Amino acid sequence: MSALHIKKGASSHSAYNLRPTFSDAEERHTLAVIVDNEPGVLARVIGLFSGRGYNIDSLTVAEVDHKGHQSRITIVTTGTPQIIEQIKAQLGRIVVVHDVHDLTVEGPSVERELALLRVSGGGEKRVEALRLADIFRANVVDSTLDSFIFEITGTPEKIDAFADLMRPLGLSEVARTGVAALRRGN
Repeated sequence: MSALHIKKGASSHSAYNLRPTFSDAEERHTLAVIVDNEPGVLARVIGLFSGRGYNIDSLTVAEVDHKGHQSRITIVTTGTPQIIEQIKAQLGRIVVVHDVHDLTVEGPSVERELALLRVSGGGEKRVEALRLADIFRANVVDSTLDSFIFEITGTPEKIDAFADLMRPLGLSEVARTGVAALRRGN
């Protein structure tokens, strides 16, 4: 088709097409939510997600201010930019929520997760599992004649990569803590 046969219409750079465009691509976001540490708060936050059909990829909760009775909920979720904005707005409307931070857009942050992995097997597979654990800086926290339990800390991607390499070597069980994250700098 030559350039003369292309349909005429407003291009994306035309003055007639000035509406903002929103991406339909899903993005992964890490949200840090400071809440009152009282019964039922986690259920209300989780209810917001389940009631609207939003998925939670990772969830961690811990009290961070004993005197002020406040907890930090770290949620990793996936959605379009519009859905992420909607989630943040709805979280901010919950009475017991003090602060909502989207660590993904607020600048550089540090994310870590802890995992325990049981790898069963013997012979060369056992030796290879120990070699890979050394490369990934995973610690052996339990050992029997036919299995190891490795402890590994790092980004979720690092833990996924380690687990993928351990599968053919006899990975039989995984326990993960979920993501803990903080914004870098001040």
